[in-house]
Amino acid sequence: MQVDPNSHEGSEQAAQANSEIDKLKQPSVASKRFFGSHASRRSFLGRAGLFSAASVVAGVLGSPFSSKKGGDFVQAQYPNRRYNRAFDYNKFVDKAYRVRLEAARVERSIPIPPHPTNGDEERYPNKIGSDSRGLPHNQLGEVKLEAYNSLTKALTTQNPNDYENIILGGDRKLVNPQGPLAISLEGINAAQIAVPPPPALASAERAAEAVELYWQALLRDVPLSKLQNNTDNPKVLAAVEDLNKLSAFRGPKQNGRVTPQTLFRGSVNYVGSGSSTRYVIPPGVLDGPYLSQFLLLTIPWGTQSVSPLIRTALPGNDFLLNFQEWLAIQNGGSSGKSIKYDPKNRYISTVRDLGEYAHIGGPTYLGASLILNSNGTPLNPGNPYVRSKTQIGSNATFALGHFQALLNLGSSRVIRASYWQKYYVHRTLRPEAFGGLVYNKIANKAQYPINSEVFNSQALAQTFSTFNTYLLPQAYPEGAPTHSSYSGGAAATAAVNVTLLKAFFDENFVIPSPVVPDPNDPTKVISYSGSPLTVGGELNKLATNYAIGRGHGGIHWRSDGSAALALGEEVAISLLKDERLGYNEIFNGFTFTKFDGTRVTV
Repeated sequence: MQVDPNSHEGSEQAAQANSEIDKLKQPSVASKRFFGSHASRRSFLGRAGLFSAASVVAGVLGSPFSSKKGGDFVQAQYPNRRYNRAFDYNKFVDKAYRVRLEAARVERSIPIPPHPTNGDEERYPNKIGSDSRGLPHNQLGEVKLEAYNSLTKALTTQNPNDYENIILGGDRKLVNPQGPLAISLEGINAAQIAVPPPPALASAERAAEAVELYWQALLRDVPLSKLQNNTDNPKVLAAVEDLNKLSAFRGPKQNGRVTPQTLFRGSVNYVGSGSSTRYVIPPGVLDGPYLSQFLLLTIPWGTQSVSPLIRTALPGNDFLLNFQEWLAIQNGGSSGKSIKYDPKNRYISTVRDLGEYAHIGGPTYLGASLILNSNGTPLNPGNPYVRSKTQIGSNATFALGHFQALLNLGSSRVIRASYWQKYYVHRTLRPEAFGGLVYNKIANKAQYPINSEVFNSQALAQTFSTFNTYLLPQAYPEGAPTHSSYSGGAAATAAVNVTLLKAFFDENFVIPSPVVPDPNDPTKVISYSGSPLTVGGELNKLATNYAIGRGHGGIHWRSDGSAALALGEEVAISLLKDERLGYNEIFNGFTFTKFDGTRVTV
C-alpha cells in the first residue's frame, strides 16, 4: 500500500523527512568553507530545495516498496505478470538506500584539513607568483590586474554568470574552472584532501625544480637507456653534477646524491607534520629500466591488440624560445607552430618521446589492466572469488569489467579533486611563466625574487648556449594547458588508476619476459635480464613516468606531480571504501602497498 501524507503515519514520515532536510540545509563547517559567501550558499540551497519533503515522502518513504509486502503492490499493479515472491524487493531497495546514506555519512565525517598556500598570491601585488596564462598581460608578461580580479571574483562567488565575465586575452579558454564544484556521489570531497603547500616563488626548492626542468629540456633527445649509473653521456653527467650542487633538490637520490640512475625518476609528496612535506620514493621506481613495462608491452584487447609503438616528435621541436612567442602564449594566443613528427613509429626511447606520450596519452591504464588480465597476473588475494569453489566474478563485481568501470570513474573524480587545488586553493604559476621571470630579470633587469641558484646553474648557461634564450624551452607549441600548475591533473589521474590496479591485481607477481627498447633500433625491443620487476613496482613506475613526462614537456614542476600522486591515491582509496559498502560477497578487503611503502587494507 501507499502512505497517505495526510494520515497520522504519513504526517510522522513527512515530519521526519522535513527534519532530515532541515539538517541538510544547515551549512556545515565544510560547506561554509567550501561555498564561501551567503549568496553562493543560497544558490546551492535553492537548487537543493528541488528535493522537497513531499518528494521524499512520495518518492522514497512513500514508494510502492515502502510497505512490508512490497511485492503485493507490484502484483496488484501488474496482475498478468509473473512475480518472484522469493525475492524481497523491499529489503533490496531499503539496503541500497541505507548503503548510500552510510557512504554519505562516512564521507561527511572526515575532517577538513588545513589548506595552507605558499603565500605568493598575497605576497606579490603584481601576481607574478600566480598563474595568469590566458588573461591579458603587459609587455613584460605581468597580468593586468582587472583581468586577474575577474578570475578570482568568479572563483570566490562561484556564480556561473561570473565565470562568463572573466576577461581573457586571446582565443584560448580556461579549462573547466567549474568542474571542481560538481558534487561527486562517491568518494571523498575535494575539500577533505590535503596536499602540501607548493614551493614558494623565491625559495631554493623552486629554484631546484627550475634547474631540473632546464636540464629536462636540454636532455630531450638523450636515450632513456643513458639514464643509468654506467652512462658515458656527457649531458647526463653534467646534469647530475649540477643538481648535486643545489641546496634544496627533492628528487630521488642514492646515498644522499643524485646519480644517473635516479635522474628524472619520480617521487611522491605527502603532507607531513604541520604544514611540512614528507618526500618519498615509491617502491620499485628506482629498480631496473627507467621506463615502466606497461609502456612497452603490446596491449591485448579481445581479438585485437594495441601496439606500444608511438608517434614521436623529431629532434628540434622546441617552442616558446622567442619572447614575443612566449608573450603570445601567456595572453592566450597561438605560437602559429606545430610539432613535426617522425614518419616511423617507435617505442618510447628518449626523454622527448616520454614527454610526447604524456602530451597526447593513450590507453595507458586500461591497457595496463588488459596486460595484467592476459599475462597470468593473479587477482589480488583479497578478491572473494579467488577461493570460491562455485563462482567467478563478472562485469558486475570483482572481474575485469568491474575494475575498468572504476578506472574510468576514478579518472573523472580525481580531476575534480586536482582542479579544486588548482583553482580554489593555490593558483600556482606554470614553469613557462617562471622562465619568463628569469628572462626578464636578465634581459630587462626586472626586480623579480628568483633564487640565485637558478642563475648560477650550468642548466641556465647551457640553455642559453644551446637555444639562445633564458626562457624555458617547451616541447609543446601551445605550452601548458590554461589552468594553474598545482596539483598536476595528469599525475593525479595516473595515481588513481595505478592505485586501483594495485587493489585489483596481485602486486607481488613478477612481470614475465620484461623488455627494453633496442638502443640500436628503437622500433624493436630486446629482453631485459636484470633484477625481477614486480607488478606493484612497475605500476608505481608507470605513475611516476607519466608525472615526470609532463615535466619533460616543460609544463609541470616536480612537486606538481609528486603531490598529485598522493592526492590521486587518496581518491582511489575513498572510492574503494564507498564501493565496498555495496557488496554482498563475504569480503575482507583488498590489501596493497601505498606509494610510501605502507600496507593498507580497503
